[in-house]
Amino acid sequence: MTTTAHIELPRTLLPGDGRFGSGPSKVRDEAVAALAAAAHGYLGTSHRREGVRSVVRSVRTGLRDLFSLPDGYEVVLGLGGSTSFWDAAAFGLIESRSSHLVLGEFSSKFAAVAAAAPHLGEPQILETRPGERARVLADVEGDVYAYPHNETSTGVMIPVHRPAGTGALVVVDGTSAAGGLRIAADAFDVYYFAPQKCFASDGGLWLALCSPAAIERIEQLKASARWMPPTLDLSIALENSRLEQTYNTPALATLFLLDHQLQWMRANGGLEFTAGRCDRSAAIIYEWAERHPHATPFVADSAARSHVTATIDFDNTVDAGVLAAALRANGIVDVESYRKLGRNQLRIALFPAIEADDLVTLTRAIDYLIEHLPQSGS
Repeated sequence: MTTTAHIELPRTLLPGDGRFGSGPSKVRDEAVAALAAAAHGYLGTSHRREGVRSVVRSVRTGLRDLFSLPDGYEVVLGLGGSTSFWDAAAFGLIESRSSHLVLGEFSSKFAAVAAAAPHLGEPQILETRPGERARVLADVEGDVYAYPHNETSTGVMIPVHRPAGTGALVVVDGTSAAGGLRIAADAFDVYYFAPQKCFASDGGLWLALCSPAAIERIEQLKASARWMPPTLDLSIALENSRLEQTYNTPALATLFLLDHQLQWMRANGGLEFTAGRCDRSAAIIYEWAERHPHATPFVADSAARSHVTATIDFDNTVDAGVLAAALRANGIVDVESYRKLGRNQLRIALFPAIEADDLVTLTRAIDYLIEHLPQSGS
């Protein structure tokens, strides 16, 4: 019986770059080359000296520019990624109780952090079934209103919005959306993310765009009697960010790659340029899936379909796991479904660094494999 390892794609069906993972994501070759060129004067140097602090300064300046942040907004950074930021938010942003929109794995994790925190009240949670357009709370009871801009596990995006009739801080998870989806700063108080997706870097770092109201909340909770671990203390992160550094030692390569990607984004037109690239990529994938005899977009509502993470279901004539393995054997990697979702689907990143032509080639490669795989119903 033919195995996936024996199905070799024709060279014309191999993308120029086969990395389509939803994080860690494709890192542009130009950025890696620039890091190598700068290595002797940068890698292995002190993060509290100008050589590294200038990169942090460039990152913070670049983010302020990319997102057109109003006066008073600040860029804060710390170590640990978005997962650590949830813990930090439980100490330094949520005063008494939070409200959460839950529509997949990652939005549920922040809600779980708030629920487990012994110093906080039971969070208000509105859950939507994975893949469906998110329901929005009519009455926000918490002092923090939290939701993802893009739910990475399911490929559903939510317009960034500020609910009427509440003074709650709007805290938005932009981990897979930031840099790829359009956003207006006046719609949020905290927009946090990690750089291993649209920003084509590595993980282990969180960045948060904070409004004056969020800064005030951080300072207010620090001044209270609440205990906070120093590595999760947002006031310490804020203090160090203002010095163009992090509280503890960061991964210097991560900072450099992030800065390089930011410079590329801004030099080519900023957020409209990057969002436009994602729009084109999304159109390629979803139009292909809608025409396909065996595939369909998982998210039925086209307005809610992510432009940075596409999830595509297959009927029972195609084993998506076998298909992903066959692609991987040909150097096309990380398109497997999110493990906990448990669907017969592929998940394909559409981040700005990914070329539209490579996505066209990917669809043709999938068509070829479906035709030739023994379990496919062609």
